[in-house]
Amino acid sequence: MRITSWNILHGISIPPRNSPDSAADLAAAVQSLNSDVMGFQEVDHFLPRSQSRPQIRDIAESVGARDWAMGPSVIGTPGESWRKLHEHEPALITDKSSHSEIMHECYGIGIVSKIAVKSWHRLDLGRSLLGLPLIVPGDETGKGRPRFIYVKDEPRLAIAAVLENGWTIVNTHLSFVPGLNLRQLRRIKKWALQIAEESGTRAIVMGDLNLPMNLPTVFSPWNSLAPGNTYPSWGASIKFDYLLAKDLHPGEFSVMDISRTGLSDHLPIGIQLSN
Repeated sequence: MRITSWNILHGISIPPRNSPDSAADLAAAVQSLNSDVMGFQEVDHFLPRSQSRPQIRDIAESVGARDWAMGPSVIGTPGESWRKLHEHEPALITDKSSHSEIMHECYGIGIVSKIAVKSWHRLDLGRSLLGLPLIVPGDETGKGRPRFIYVKDEPRLAIAAVLENGWTIVNTHLSFVPGLNLRQLRRIKKWALQIAEESGTRAIVMGDLNLPMNLPTVFSPWNSLAPGNTYPSWGASIKFDYLLAKDLHPGEFSVMDISRTGLSDHLPIGIQLSN
């Protein structure tokens, strides 16, 4: 089983180009990953900026995956106008959702799986009430100057897929606020192990954790499975993206060699399980 995590930046091309069909570009990039289970962050669902496409459903169809789930973080578009989910709105949008449940303009994270999914789960992680000035790297040519922008935090979540083959795959996109993201990760690890124990599976946690320097593994029995920097994609100097496991040993997996796709400011990462 090949597993990939990727922050797709809602399918934006890097460097920017005027593509007549960004959905086709995203489909081609995902197909090039040749993975069985994929976790995505910064995903749009029927938002105008991404041609009003349901990106997770499109990805699933492009790779022939039967099972998929979109976990909305907000209704609307981050950086523009958004609000948190209301109680009556779906916490997960899946291939089993009704038409009315699917038709929400939202943004969040998703999982696409060619392996049959037995059950889906969601964990809400909250958000920081305070934003932060974040440094944004120069342009994709490497010549632009880094700059600071003020970013408002958004609600964070994790979603889990319990697979028929004995694995539980958890995907998340953590807060950029120091300290809060570490607390969120501790909650996710505990939650993942609880689901794995109840379902008789083994757990892998993936995603954009907004934590550099392998902080997710410091003073932790969890190991980082895919080394290498992931951000920015045109000259990666920081590692924000991880695949983590507590009980997976080096002989049980290998790191996938993934080339730059031409989309997003993050590089995808992946592993292949030996059995």
